[in-house]
Amino acid sequence: MSLSPPSPDDVEPKIRPVGTTELSWCRAAPGGTGITILALLLSKPPNHQILQNSLHKLQTSHPILNSKLRFDPASTSFSFVTPPNPYLQIQTFDLQSTARILRTNFPDDHTSVPAFHLILEHELNKNAWQNPDPSSDTDVSFASLYALENSKWVLALRHHTSACDRTSMAALLSGMLLGVEGEDGKETEGSLGIEDCVPSGVGNKPFWARGVDMLGYSLNSFRTANLEFKDTVSPRMSRVVRLQMNADDTARILSNCNNNEIKLSGILEAAAIMASHNVSGTPDDEWRKYAVATLIDCRPILHPVLPTHHVGFYHSAILHTHDYKGEDDLWELAKQIHSSFMNAKNKNKHFTDMSDLNFLMCKAIENPGLTPSSSLRTSLVSVFEDPIHMDDPNEAIGLEDFIGCASVHGVGPSIAIFDTIRDGKLDCACVFPFPLHSRQQMQDIIDEMKSLLLDGLS
Repeated sequence: MSLSPPSPDDVEPKIRPVGTTELSWCRAAPGGTGITILALLLSKPPNHQILQNSLHKLQTSHPILNSKLRFDPASTSFSFVTPPNPYLQIQTFDLQSTARILRTNFPDDHTSVPAFHLILEHELNKNAWQNPDPSSDTDVSFASLYALENSKWVLALRHHTSACDRTSMAALLSGMLLGVEGEDGKETEGSLGIEDCVPSGVGNKPFWARGVDMLGYSLNSFRTANLEFKDTVSPRMSRVVRLQMNADDTARILSNCNNNEIKLSGILEAAAIMASHNVSGTPDDEWRKYAVATLIDCRPILHPVLPTHHVGFYHSAILHTHDYKGEDDLWELAKQIHSSFMNAKNKNKHFTDMSDLNFLMCKAIENPGLTPSSSLRTSLVSVFEDPIHMDDPNEAIGLEDFIGCASVHGVGPSIAIFDTIRDGKLDCACVFPFPLHSRQQMQDIIDEMKSLLLDGLS
């Protein structure tokens, strides 16, 4: 009788049903919302084997990224299936293949938009989860390496959002650059959904109150203003416009936020509302109601508290509306937005309303006609409560640039802002559904946002 431990090939995969929030992402992904991308621009030839080993090490350290999604058609439910061995294989594209992808998918942009940016957009629209197949499990993680001209490469990591939120993306980038593998909590990672970690009592809501809030959310969706829809018929995809500020202007914005006792999210949300209002040509004396979704990383307030390198989806959202007319001041609007958000957060609405928003999101997916022009837009803009802070790319390993964001061309906002402060400079990836909104329309709004932010400093 052998007493040797079983080999990894003999170990059964771990299986757990997805949680309620994770299930919402499983239902959103087929329509195009819920594809998380981390794109890295490299200027040194990557060693394929070293890169492959590094990604396998990350999968071993973060088991949920080594999972597959299993679909049960009888119950329309999903489960995470986690095998004992890492499976991720890097798909490579040589220079000719990359050029063909850019010409085919971006006939109007491949000569005017940087290739790195277009590869990011290409990855945002590669949807392995579009048609759940009950006969085979689908990977939650993919990796691709693209060769560009001038001895550049793009490494793109693509994950199902149910397994990788924005904080997880930052943890993966740190893990790759610094070797921070996050062994603490490895045994529990992947085994807990956010609902399993909500502190006792704070997520409770009386049945009647839940009904009132659900009615309020539903009615507000028809009262809020939307950006002009350019094309509501053609198939949709995610596109990105970037908002960047230099270090001096970023420092001044953050200082003003501190002086006004608000967070950066408040001023970004205010600028998005004002820019959208201005670009749409709405008269200054006309009031409009705008919906804003503020996303909260709940890891520090869960039970147990989860470290930032605990990979998975642990965000919740607070959906709030604001009346605005063109004569309002940027910083006054930002203070109103921040105050509204904090009041809701202090009432634990990010926990009490979690199931309501998940339910309404799924209902919109099932019945697009419940949203204006069947657009599936749930708010004007979504912004994270706090930005990700990162140092500048590590030139020693050839990392010139990086962008992390997620797709929104299924259900979601018109503008999803993924903000990072990199070496003291604000860098926002603003994702939008195309051609529901055009690239020029979104560029005009982002340019107006930047102008408003700079004018607000004078």
